Amino acid sequence: MLKSMTSILVLFLLSACTSKEEKALTQVYEKNKTYHHKLQKTEKVQLKDNGITKVVLTGTYLYKPSKKKIDNRDEVFIIGMYAEDNEEQSFTQDGFSLTLEGKAAKEIKLLPKDDPALKNISFVSDWSQFYLVHFPHTSKKSFRLIFKSDRYGNGILHFAKVAKYVLHKDSIF
Repeated sequence: MLKSMTSILVLFLLSACTSKEEKALTQVYEKNKTYHHKLQKTEKVQLKDNGITKVVLTGTYLYKPSKKKIDNRDEVFIIGMYAEDNEEQSFTQDGFSLTLEGKAAKEIKLLPKDDPALKNISFVSDWSQFYLVHFPHTSKKSFRLIFKSDRYGNGILHFAKVAKYVLHKDSIF
């Protein structure tokens, strides 16, 4: 009898502690939910010269699913760019290009460092320039954002409108 009551007491204490920890973790997640959602849609690529990183490009896809059957919204990204050569840190200069499935951007806007759009974006640093980039709509579920540099080569960022694991036919087991 004493053993069973002790066991019940121990189980009660353990379950109470677990629920408190679980609640705390849930609160932290809910507080940073936007950040985590955008982190899932963020990719990074480095362009190197002789093993030394010269350009770091991060891209966050700002896609929000629509309930409309026909969705022709632009594909919008926040692109962060760090170039070792500070004077070359712009997409609008010669030698750099950014395309989405072969199509050039419709609009590229430099964002100030204190822009609210950067608040929930990962990989934000003082050394990078950030741009809000609009591309024409694509009906594909997955696509490639290609950054080309005449000096350092190409970098490819892979994005998807759905979770990437959905696009693979391989079994996870």
